[in-house]
Amino acid sequence: MNCLVPSKVFLIKGVGQHKYQLKSFEEALRMAGVAQQNLVQVSSILPPGCKIISREAGLAQLVPGSICFCVMARSDTDEHGRLVAASVGLAVPKDSNNWGYLSEVHAHGMNQDQAADMSEDLAAGMLGTTLGLEVDADTAWSEKEQVYKSSGLIIRTSNITQTARGERGLWTTVVAIAMFLFDEPAKAQSLPLFNGNEPANKS
Repeated sequence: MNCLVPSKVFLIKGVGQHKYQLKSFEEALRMAGVAQQNLVQVSSILPPGCKIISREAGLAQLVPGSICFCVMARSDTDEHGRLVAASVGLAVPKDSNNWGYLSEVHAHGMNQDQAADMSEDLAAGMLGTTLGLEVDADTAWSEKEQVYKSSGLIIRTSNITQTARGERGLWTTVVAIAMFLFDEPAKAQSLPLFNGNEPANKS
């Protein structure tokens, strides 16, 4: 069975505002740089060996209209002054043969730091349990982070987070996205066509 396994991932974010919710979402995608893609949301596994690249390098590889797989966090509001947050957290194992985790936080009432800490906490927690690391869920993320990293099993955690406040008469949308990329498949070799009229080769 042929499986699609991403080889690269990059993190982006955006915020949009408009009187229509759909257009607000579109504006957020434009700020993130992926409004021209057909986005397919997937669940949150970072494949073994998947390379984290910069936003600029990632966007340069996108083709308008292409189908792109992503992990997306999104939050919307039409309430004036309402705080919304979207965050994607990432946890990478030290052993490149193991998979990592991505997590999404879609929140109302959370500020930048709260949403960022929560998304990293979730990603590291999910990865940690697969590696046999059990940490008290009530422990602050700053303490958990040290436990995970000192274990030598998790090499990196990070996040991409966008927050905004709603404005009267407008929809406000925030997005945080991990975009997956694939290595280009090898080009098929061109073979001459045989229509049945050519003489058969004699050995």
